[in-house]
Amino acid sequence: MLFCPTCGNCLLLDPTFEGLLFSCKTCPYIFKVTTTVSNREEFAQKKVDDVIGGEELWENCPQTSAECPQCHWAKAYFMERQLRSADEPSTIFYRCVKCAHRWHDN
Repeated sequence: MLFCPTCGNCLLLDPTFEGLLFSCKTCPYIFKVTTTVSNREEFAQKKVDDVIGGEELWENCPQTSAECPQCHWAKAYFMERQLRSADEPSTIFYRCVKCAHRWHDN
């Protein structure tokens, strides 16, 4: 982003028959583009937080009889969370006792 040196407004890119130029809409300043400039920034991605908590949250959860879709074990830990608005039903999260696979029911 370039700014006009006379009035300080943002310069706008105008394609012309001679090439590209930046021009100011409030004063007659024109900056002709003569070289190619490129800049690439690589940003480090943030670590994704576990929405329903880490492994320590599952330690004190009650068990129920629910079949794991991965290993078909008959017991699972469960917890209930309200993720959407209050007039929507809450979501029940399950974690298999045997293989620690997680799934949920809305």
